[in-house]
Amino acid sequence: MRTRYIGALDQGTTSTRFLLFDHDGRIAGSHQLEHEQIYPRPGWVEHDPLELWQRTREVITGALRSAAIGPEAIEAVGVTNQRETTIVWNRSTGRPYHNAVVWQDTRTREICDALAGEIGPSEREKTGLPVSTYFSATKLKWLLDNVDGLRSAAERGEAAFGTVDSWLLWWLTGGPDHGVHVTDVTNASRTWLMDLSSLCWDDELLRLFDIPPRLLPEIRPSVEPGAYGSTTEDGPFGRCIPVAGALGDQQAALFGQSCFDPGETKNTYGTGCFLLSNTGRSPVASQHGLLTTVAYRIADAPAVYALEGAVAVAGALVQWIRDNLGLIGSSPEIERLASGAADNGGVCFVPAFSGLFAPYWRSEARGLVIGLTHSTNRSHIARAALEATAFQTRDICRAMEDDTGRSVPVLKADGGMVANDLLMQFQADILDTPVEVPAVSETTALGACYAAGLATGFWSGTDELKRHWTADRRFESRMDEATRTELCGRWERAVRRSFDWL
Repeated sequence: MRTRYIGALDQGTTSTRFLLFDHDGRIAGSHQLEHEQIYPRPGWVEHDPLELWQRTREVITGALRSAAIGPEAIEAVGVTNQRETTIVWNRSTGRPYHNAVVWQDTRTREICDALAGEIGPSEREKTGLPVSTYFSATKLKWLLDNVDGLRSAAERGEAAFGTVDSWLLWWLTGGPDHGVHVTDVTNASRTWLMDLSSLCWDDELLRLFDIPPRLLPEIRPSVEPGAYGSTTEDGPFGRCIPVAGALGDQQAALFGQSCFDPGETKNTYGTGCFLLSNTGRSPVASQHGLLTTVAYRIADAPAVYALEGAVAVAGALVQWIRDNLGLIGSSPEIERLASGAADNGGVCFVPAFSGLFAPYWRSEARGLVIGLTHSTNRSHIARAALEATAFQTRDICRAMEDDTGRSVPVLKADGGMVANDLLMQFQADILDTPVEVPAVSETTALGACYAAGLATGFWSGTDELKRHWTADRRFESRMDEATRTELCGRWERAVRRSFDWL
């Protein structure tokens, strides 16, 4: 019998990848390309949507070539994407009205400040999100208010809005000819425009942000048995393949880690950190600075929800140490440098380069390094930088425990930084919780693959997917409680000192 595969398109903040997975969840081929980061002004971050689509075409072709697999062997395709990033385009031509406004972009701070007085607890509970430049609604409002002709085009039904999943799904299924204009519930839950309970666009929020409803995509399940649509013969695959799964990147990682039961928790260590915990079929309103979000929805089954905490700077701090300080020549070198010190030497590094995300939500905070003495050296700085990621993760875990009344039994870790054993061990130490790294590290793409495979019957259900999950490494806490208490207390004092800088 001929081997069949599921394709996973993973469009991230810095690169686009296409991976092919077999029935055992093993990678059979992949290709990855970076795209340009555009910084028009301080605090503004943009991508060229047409470059994202071009990179998508190229990585699909490259992955098929590298694996020596023909498109006829692909059963279905799933999509995962950077969330909140906002794109508007013309339905007839496919031309964007403006560059994509990336999730990191902070140009809408004044809009957020103006709306803060109009948004109360009921709106927060409805969306699960705080007022922040992070989410799509204020980015879309900014585009409507500042791009010539866009608002009138939106009111006439000529313009389309979407997060990156919508943009790529539209092109994959035909673009201007007959592309589907859809998004899945996980991405919709990150816009500030969807009601978590009804899983529908909310009329009151659309009026609040002054957004024409005709702009919006249709909200669909993450696992879509009927498929959102099919690829086209003139597209990158050269044939019709069902596109049947879509998840925002962090929800995809939760899905790929097989966190299908309430309480199961994962953390993705990338440019930032994103920690999600499955809370079951009822949204849990956070009282401790976390986000309530949709984890996934399988076909017509009730949605599953999650609590999420985001760390803005994790791997990005290692890059900063490499590029701005020149302490290392490549990112992996930081583990060796940090290992040159037995501890942090009293140094704390709070990487609040553009404020602090969960659970603090302090946009005015700024980064600091504190505790320097004559004996501080490069290794102490490197170690403190790695420890900052673990401390921020601890802060989110504690907030989750306070919100749910349930401790995190095991933290499933994925992302590029999990290759760093020193970081993973310190994470287990400071949490006093085991940390497990899966055998298949590409959990974000795997989650999109699983979604498309479930939709098309490639896998029978989530129980089968759970049997695929195996740990590659497990880290147990080796730190005594007194040391843990001292380190955490020092970190908390440093965080407070970073507040109110602006």
